[in-house]
Amino acid sequence: MSDFSKTENDSRHGEPGSGPGPGGANLPVLSVSEMSQAIKRALEGSFEFVRVRGEVSGFKRAASGHLYFSLKDASAVLDAVCWRGTAGRLGVAPEDGMEVIASGRITAYPGRSRYQIVIERLELAGEGALLKLLEERKRKLAAEGLFAEERKRALPYLPEVIGVVTSPTGAVIRDILHRLADRFPRHVLVWPVLVQGEAAAEQIAAAIRGFNRLPAERPEAGPESGLPPRPDLLIVARGGGSLEDLWAFNEEVVVRAAAESEIPLISGVGHETDTTLIDFAADLRAPTPTAAAELAVPVRRELLDQVQEAERRMGAASQRLMAERRVRVEGLGRGLPDPWRLLEEISQRLDDRAERLVNAAANLVARRRGRVAELAAALPHPRQQLGLARERLAAPAARLAALLDKPPALGDAAGALAALARVLESVSYENVLKRGFAVVHGPAGPIARAAQVTPGLALDIEFGDGRAGAVGAPGGAPGGAGRGAAVPKPKKPKRAKRPGDEPQGTLL
Repeated sequence: MSDFSKTENDSRHGEPGSGPGPGGANLPVLSVSEMSQAIKRALEGSFEFVRVRGEVSGFKRAASGHLYFSLKDASAVLDAVCWRGTAGRLGVAPEDGMEVIASGRITAYPGRSRYQIVIERLELAGEGALLKLLEERKRKLAAEGLFAEERKRALPYLPEVIGVVTSPTGAVIRDILHRLADRFPRHVLVWPVLVQGEAAAEQIAAAIRGFNRLPAERPEAGPESGLPPRPDLLIVARGGGSLEDLWAFNEEVVVRAAAESEIPLISGVGHETDTTLIDFAADLRAPTPTAAAELAVPVRRELLDQVQEAERRMGAASQRLMAERRVRVEGLGRGLPDPWRLLEEISQRLDDRAERLVNAAANLVARRRGRVAELAAALPHPRQQLGLARERLAAPAARLAALLDKPPALGDAAGALAALARVLESVSYENVLKRGFAVVHGPAGPIARAAQVTPGLALDIEFGDGRAGAVGAPGGAPGGAGRGAAVPKPKKPKRAKRPGDEPQGTLL
């Protein structure tokens, strides 16, 4: 019996020194710490293990990892604490308003003169509390968008590798493997986990995230690769059970892992009537684990039948298409002319083009000749050119005469005179004719314009190497019987030579 209990009994039975007044002066005097420790020992000795039912209130998690909250009912409040080492093993994470049954021991906290329960185990109080918690958690996660339809991914039609998260023992994995083998054998990777109990939720979430962390590029076959291939599809499966048995699949950590999975995920938890929160986060819900295997792959026999049927229909369609094209080509062929006739017509057209080409060449030469004649008629008369040259040389001649009057500049004047002589020589009458020009003479003298030529007019054309006769025709072109033939030069009456006349070329 504790000292506190003994003192209380003594005072209750009226022993000496037990009552108030001077007679109790012989009682030992206890410090506050000693009294608090005595009370603590009394509580712990009387309540070593208790189970208390109440509603969680004021829940908080300290930085140290310890949990602090209160259990209350309609008329009382009991402080509760759960140490960090125990908090990680709790099957239920406490939340405000949750009705639970806490198992542990009663102790006192001397620092605040409070008694409290140190929790060793925590469970929900009845299925009604579980359903209430489940509904509240469902609303919370749905508000975050974890169940939104736009987040869900389409399943691959025929996955190469299927990852299964379930217990390695039991009928579930055997049913999945058997159904996959019947429908379409695939490579299966099993990640063994607990599917019930306190550690199940963390293991299931770790398995989903572990499959997603595998490299997307499949390693080469062989043990030296070190990593298994990344699955194309995940199946999270468990057999049926009570709400408490399936509670691991309602935990937030599992639901968030399923929603974050980059690999499409099928949830096959429980029976058809069982519903867990992972069903809403998964890309597809299967009513049973066996149904999950059926949804994962098509039936190989049915797929072969579909391929054969498609092949048969493709062959029939190809035959019909070829027949339609053959009839079309034959119809087009009947509308085509005889190829030999086409060649004959083209050959005749070619002969016609060749003959026209020869005629076109002759006509082109004639047109060019006429053009040359027109240009020749438009040239100025040599006398006109000489007159212009005289005008251009008048000023230099005057300067030359002035220089001749000045003996000191005689050498410069001689050089200037030689330069002017060369200029005069370049524009002389004979040099112009030698460059291809001609002078047209008529009965009245040189002709400078085409309007002066009348039909039948006798023309005398002077070239650089001689003269030739011609007869005027309409349009200024030579014509008549005398085309291209030399015409005798008409004799002109001789006139007496005047003293000022000098032969051509001695202008200065």
